Amino acid sequence: MVPRIIAPIIGLFIFLGGYMEFVNHKPIIYVISGKSGSGKSKSAEIIKDIYYKKNKKSIVLSYASSLKEYAKNILSWNEEEEKPREFLQQVGVELIKNKIDDKFLIKRVLQDIKVYSYFYDVIIISDARFVEEIECLKGFDKVVSIHINSNNNNLTEKQKYHSTETGLDNYNDYDYIIDNTSTIYNLKEELERIVGEVNE
Repeated sequence: MVPRIIAPIIGLFIFLGGYMEFVNHKPIIYVISGKSGSGKSKSAEIIKDIYYKKNKKSIVLSYASSLKEYAKNILSWNEEEEKPREFLQQVGVELIKNKIDDKFLIKRVLQDIKVYSYFYDVIIISDARFVEEIECLKGFDKVVSIHINSNNNNLTEKQKYHSTETGLDNYNDYDYIIDNTSTIYNLKEELERIVGEVNE
């Protein structure tokens, strides 16, 4: 069975006789930030679902997706297992950012955005942790930054003070700030309000 989103693409390819017509959708880009356990991933999925109901195609991207692939290959980590947070922090910052290329993960996401812009109406980035991971997106047509506050995390003291948790402590240039301290219903209601304002 051909996935729902892929089927129209294949149909277009066949209809055009093997030549796809690429048109940039100029998607709305949402970038979500917040500390571990704040509800970033859940918020991204809620936004995606809101647009699904509007018949808009959306995709969730993550700065950490490459790091998770490294964890799978190097540690034989399974995503159903507890996240190897310290490994991800150390590889992301102490190795990649400090020793290889401080824009490594940003470049990968920007490249993905440029490709997916031809296929999706909405792109959601679920895990900005540094100022540059928000600021680098401002060259695109429509970018909406959402910061989520919450006290729900189970980090060790060492993990709490890692730069991936403190990198946005002094940044306040967000379009929206959500206090995710109540129910999932309230979080969904707040995100629906934001999406409504963005699409006015």
